Amino acid sequence: MSAADTTTPAKAPPPRQAPPPAPDRPRRPRTAGGAATPWLLLAPCLLILALVMAYPLVRLVTLSVQKFGQPQLWGFQPAEWVGFANFAAVLGDGAFWAVVLRTVVFAGGCVVLTMVSGMVIALLLQRVSGWLKTLINIVLVASWGMPVIVATTVFKWLFDSDYGVLNALLSRLPGVDMIGHNWFASGPQGLAVIMLLVVWGAVPFVVVTLSAGLTQVPRELEEAARLDGASSWGVFRYVTLPVLKPIVVMLTTLSVIWDMGVFPQVFVMRGGHPEAEFQVLNTYSYDRAFVVNDYAQGSAIALVTVLLLLGVVAVYMRQMLKIGEVE
Repeated sequence: MSAADTTTPAKAPPPRQAPPPAPDRPRRPRTAGGAATPWLLLAPCLLILALVMAYPLVRLVTLSVQKFGQPQLWGFQPAEWVGFANFAAVLGDGAFWAVVLRTVVFAGGCVVLTMVSGMVIALLLQRVSGWLKTLINIVLVASWGMPVIVATTVFKWLFDSDYGVLNALLSRLPGVDMIGHNWFASGPQGLAVIMLLVVWGAVPFVVVTLSAGLTQVPRELEEAARLDGASSWGVFRYVTLPVLKPIVVMLTTLSVIWDMGVFPQVFVMRGGHPEAEFQVLNTYSYDRAFVVNDYAQGSAIALVTVLLLLGVVAVYMRQMLKIGEVE
């Protein structure tokens, strides 16, 4: 008998037994206290908002339906309720609609320049070295933190007709003579300067926010799109932009609200007395209230501005709900 015949056959390993199922954890019932916890945490913030905004808003609505000027301010005459007469006077004034159109065009230009410039800078920051990216971010945050009055003063000096740095630099170009040029001699040129000021102050926030959003774009999707033959524009349009859409919608809405509410840039740039071609909604409301001393019409204009901004917020909420439904 050979050695192969004397060997004992190997035993098959016993079959594995499936692990016993984990016991179901008892679900904690939702109590009324748990539902009230978010409201309790939000209560201090809501209380502060009510104290800071409730009274001014109620007072604004009250003044807009009254006849209220200097005699009523000093108590010589009682305030007279006039209903919607102030709104009828404001909405029937052609100067008001000219200011509304100017404000919409001004805010639209600021928003477009801010978003395009911010997106381009944020995309370029993804391609530079780490130390340069850190340095640029420091500069952006420093410029963003500069007070508006200081930034406006600097821009007034840059565009000054007699001592402005910009006129001196442009005059060095062949065939260009900008010495003594007054950028505020006409409304469009002056508003373009103020628009640059607004964009300069808003771009840092957009760049920092978009840079944070770009870190969430999957690199493998971009590489797959390039392997499929997509151009740089195609990768941005079909891969990067859809991921950034919620952030872009939020930034665009905030920019519209901020740019339609511009006041100190125009007010300080024009020395506290904006001319008619420089008037936007906030400065126009201020002039009606504190220059013409018609506080009722000034309040009516301010309330119309609030309603316009609420329309922008409604569009924003609708867009965000659509994005949530798609996701």
